[in-house]
Amino acid sequence: MRSRFQQGLDELRDKLLRMGGLAEQAIDRATEAYRTRDAKFCQMVFTSEDDINQAEREIDELALDLLAMQQPMAVDLRFILAVVKINADLERVGDQAVNIAQRVLDLISEPEVQLPVDIPRMAAGVTTMVQRSLESFLDGKAEIAEAVLQMDNVVDRMKDEAFVVLVQKMISDPHVTRAALNVLLIARNLERIADHATNIAEDVIFWVRGADVRHGGAHYRS
Repeated sequence: MRSRFQQGLDELRDKLLRMGGLAEQAIDRATEAYRTRDAKFCQMVFTSEDDINQAEREIDELALDLLAMQQPMAVDLRFILAVVKINADLERVGDQAVNIAQRVLDLISEPEVQLPVDIPRMAAGVTTMVQRSLESFLDGKAEIAEAVLQMDNVVDRMKDEAFVVLVQKMISDPHVTRAALNVLLIARNLERIADHATNIAEDVIFWVRGADVRHGGAHYRS
């Protein structure tokens, strides 16, 4: 029974990492759609949403099966609970990529406007956060997860700066308002992806160390 249980844990990890790859791909495609103004990348994001949703369902079902199989030890229980929470965050990352793709389609439908915001740079930072959070999960290293928590502050500042410059641009040049609002929403979507990466990192720390570091806390469990 223990061997079957361990095999189930390994399968759960592999499924989650595959889902993480799908979420990363969705971010990359949404960013490429913005950079190239090519609607085909938006369609790829929309298509991949079904794959991400299916992966989420499979992971949740397997996690529940493992919990029902036997009473797991503390570290295994934390692992399963962390996977369930990370699974939900990755699904929401996919949702945010869809939101970005929708905003890009609206941008493409209008004449191109040059705006003083570097969305690809912000997206690169967010993608790195997602990659590092998944790396911390794969390697079981809380120190990598802790680095992700620090990166979130950088993305927050970038979003705040984008908000300021875009509002100023809309005031000084009202004809760019629609485009600026779309870009502002994209920046907010990217910030939310960063928040989900932060959640994933916190869940890895919980799994590895038994520490609840949400909201700046550090409460340890045995």
